[in-house]
Order: sequence, then C-alpha cells, then structure tokens
Amino acid sequence: MRTFLSLVAVAFAAATVAPPGADAPAPAKTPPNFLFILADDQAWNGTGVPMMAGTTESGSKVFHTPNIDALAKRGMTFSNGYAAHPKCECSRAAILTGRSTTSLNAPTKMSRDWKAPASDALPNTLKRANDTYRAAHFGKWQWPMTPASMGYDASDGITQNETGNARDPNDPKLSFSLTRRACDFMAKQVKEGHPFFLQMSYYAVHADPQALEDTLKKYEGLGTSNAKGEKGDRAKMAAMTEDLDTCVGTLLEKLQALGIADNTYVIYMSDNGGSTKYLRGGKGNLGEGGVRVPLIVAGPGVKAGSTCAAPAISWDIMPTVIDFAAPGAAMPKGVEGGSWKDILLHGGTGEVKRPIDRLVWHQPVENAHPQSSLRKGDYKLVYSWDTKVSELFDLAKDIREQHDLAKEMPERTDALTRELKDHVRAGLGDAAIAQLESGETPKGRPPGRDRPRKP
Repeated sequence: MRTFLSLVAVAFAAATVAPPGADAPAPAKTPPNFLFILADDQAWNGTGVPMMAGTTESGSKVFHTPNIDALAKRGMTFSNGYAAHPKCECSRAAILTGRSTTSLNAPTKMSRDWKAPASDALPNTLKRANDTYRAAHFGKWQWPMTPASMGYDASDGITQNETGNARDPNDPKLSFSLTRRACDFMAKQVKEGHPFFLQMSYYAVHADPQALEDTLKKYEGLGTSNAKGEKGDRAKMAAMTEDLDTCVGTLLEKLQALGIADNTYVIYMSDNGGSTKYLRGGKGNLGEGGVRVPLIVAGPGVKAGSTCAAPAISWDIMPTVIDFAAPGAAMPKGVEGGSWKDILLHGGTGEVKRPIDRLVWHQPVENAHPQSSLRKGDYKLVYSWDTKVSELFDLAKDIREQHDLAKEMPERTDALTRELKDHVRAGLGDAAIAQLESGETPKGRPPGRDRPRKP
C-alpha cells in the first residue's frame, strides 16, 4: 500500500505539472491553501533530493524519499534554506511569529516572555487578513502556550517529543495517524468552502527512531551506526525517513483527490539541521550543519524543477503565506521575515526583501561557549560571547566553514561583530549580554531577564 501511494504521488506530479524548466501555471485568483510539512531534526542531506545542484553530499543515496523527490521535481529547491535555530523549540517559535529568536526573546526552550503576542501569530494574522481561512496544527508543539491561542482551529494540543514515541507498531512516530487527521481536516475545509493553512509537525525523524516492520526490512544491511559512526540505529533512521515520505505522498494524493492540488502551496522543510558528515557541526550548534536544512516549495506559479540560491529562513514563512493569501495586508509590528513570493513566481531569481538585511542565530546553551552567528550576503560570522572570538567564512566559496577569514578581513569581521551584538542586545537586553559574556549561563536555562515559569 505504501509503495502504491508513493507511485501515485509520483504519477500525479508527472501528469499534472509542467516538466522541469517549463513555464508553470499562473497562481489561482481564489485564495490558495497552504500545506506546511515540518520534519523534525532532518539534516540538510536527509532526503533523496540534492539541495545544491552539483553537490552530491547535499542529498542522500541511502534514504529513499520518492514522494519528496517528486515534490522537488514539480517545485523549487532552495540551496540556502535555513532553520531559525539549531534546536526545535526556538525554531518553531520563530516560524509562528516571523522573527529571529533573539528579537522574539525566545533564546532557549525555557523562554516564556515572548515579545510578540499570541494575537500576532501566523494563523491569527492570516485570519485577520482573510477571515475565511481555517488553520490546523497536528503533531509536535513543545511550548506551554496552546495552539488555539495562536489561532489554530484544530490541533493535537500541547505535545512533546515523547508524545511521538508510539506504542502501536502500525503507527511509528504517530506519522500515519497524524496524516489521517490532516486528510480529514482538508476534506472538511473543502466541503465547507474554506481555504486553509495546515501545519504538519511530524515527530519523525527525531530520535528514538521508529519504523514499520516492512519498511525496516529494506534497510537491515545498514547496521546500527549513524552517519558519523556513532552509536545509533542507521537502519531504523532510514526506514523512519521512508515512512515519513510515504505520509508526504498520502498528503499529496489527498490534495489531488480533493481537486485542490493546483491551488495549494506545499512547503517542506526541517525545524533544525543535523550531522551531515560534510557540513560543519550539527543539531544544537551554529555550524552550517545545525541550521542549514532541506527546503522545497511547490504550488501555483512555481516553476517545475527550479532552484533558488537566495538565502531563505523559516521566519520568512509567515510573510510569504500572508503575501499569497492577502496581498498588501499589513504584517504585525516587529516581523523580520520577508516574502518568498517574488522569487517563487520568477523561477528562483532575485532576493528576499526583509526589514533587516541579515540572518541571525543565537545558541546560549548546550555548547562549550554561548554563541551567536550572522549571515549577510555570502559572509557568515560566528561569535563566542565569553571568549570574544569571531570567526568569518565566505559561504559562496567555503560552505564547509574550513577557512576562517577573521584575521585576513579584520574590518569586515569587526563590522559584522558589532552588527550581530547590537541585534542580540536589542532583543535580549543588557543583563542577558552580561551573562553571555560571563560564560555562566546555566545549562538549559535562559539568559538575562527571561525567567522560566511553569505553563
């Protein structure tokens, strides 16, 4: 059955969209639907789709993802797709609010005093712009604020990583039951005449890996080590990835069955990166491995088989959705993301225009040194607060971050360091900066005035 669904999705893609390089159909005049598929902990090369043309290491030859492959063939692949944070909670907060985690004052998973009210969350903002929209969130949530308060009409409520550790062998990581609920939600909205925003926050491919027994049999020869040779279960990871891909195929098939595939934007990405054996770092740190993620978008007006090299980050999703759903609608004050609409409708050319001309990441815990990083143009700066050491890399020439240019380009390094520190200070405040510079940030606790409280 799973193989059949995968084949159906591939056939659907081939039959209903133009071949790679052909002109895509114009966007529909009716309000579009949005299907946002968020994988958990999927590395940049965690699918079968090479995220960067000509770089074989940017895709996997081991993990089989025919439905995600098909999605890329009928849409646009971003070679410079980024998560807002190298860990899931803060990354998801940035998606909800369209802001960097420092400007939001959500620097760790313990953060509670966000600078954006729930009324300004993506679903609430979308429904203010067009009150015919309905929104749903199924899967991993991780915050004590409820999905309902953010504007979701249907959800699984407040869930955690552990929620996804399924006991039913026929529903590993709850991927299949989540998908069934999503299909029911979409059918309901079509029947009632509502456009929708549906966020599928899958628990896969987060540890501990779970997979269908039949899928796992395909990968038994992979053994029990991960990409870095560390203890883990490589076979289960591959099987879990294929099960996730099967669910993606089911969602795509449902769009076709409901007759809304031609008026739905599908966004596929991961909440943070992971170890790739190619990029520096992985989940939890600010190397490219920790923040660079798979990103694919398909939908009306998006050229089939196209690519985009412009840096795109997950806090751009909110302004992108609003721009397509209600062109000209005002964004809430403080939103830092920019819309991908122009580059999606022009074959991947151009740049994302944002209120701030930089991408910023911040990770004060779980590393040897509290760090922040900034990307501006092709240059990326990584700053350690307690040691006051800056590293500078030209990602256009050095995506693996192997050649530190800080000493060769001191003026640029100093200027970007000042810009980065000003950005973080504006969001977190002087007390947080002092704590970062002391290196005494308690593990797992937020810096400065951002005190944890019980939900």
